[in-house]
Amino acid sequence: MISQTLQDALNGQIVAEIYSANLYLSMAFYMEKEGFDGFSHWMKKQSSEEMDHAYAIANYIIKRGGTAVVGNIDAVKQNWESPLNAFKDAYEHECKVSKMIDDLLDKAIAEGDKASQDFLWQFVREQVEEEATASSIVDRIERMGDNAIFNLDQQYGARQ
Repeated sequence: MISQTLQDALNGQIVAEIYSANLYLSMAFYMEKEGFDGFSHWMKKQSSEEMDHAYAIANYIIKRGGTAVVGNIDAVKQNWESPLNAFKDAYEHECKVSKMIDDLLDKAIAEGDKASQDFLWQFVREQVEEEATASSIVDRIERMGDNAIFNLDQQYGARQ
């Protein structure tokens, strides 16, 4: 059985994952409107991944005898100055999510809940990759400049 404290914290993470999905979907819509179909495709894939995280957390709570709930989801940003600014926001957001996951793991450790620790480590590992990917895209856009952005758009549009 999962503790009420961890259940509440994990339910908060469900809200955060859905917020993340909405943020990436908003970025996808922005990219598409601006003619960056490849970046839009990449952001839609990212949005889908975030929803998968919410589902995984909900399933975990239920398997442990708890109740998964969806709380209020705040509205997300709708516009950016450029694709670079959108990816900078994505990187900052992933850093924030990493902190949230770390805090969840700390709670599980404090409670001695080894099952939750094991469950959460997959997200810790994934956040390393998420931060690195977003940071890498920002770096590439900054280094290559506006002249190469359409090439990068096509490249990121190939994401499976």
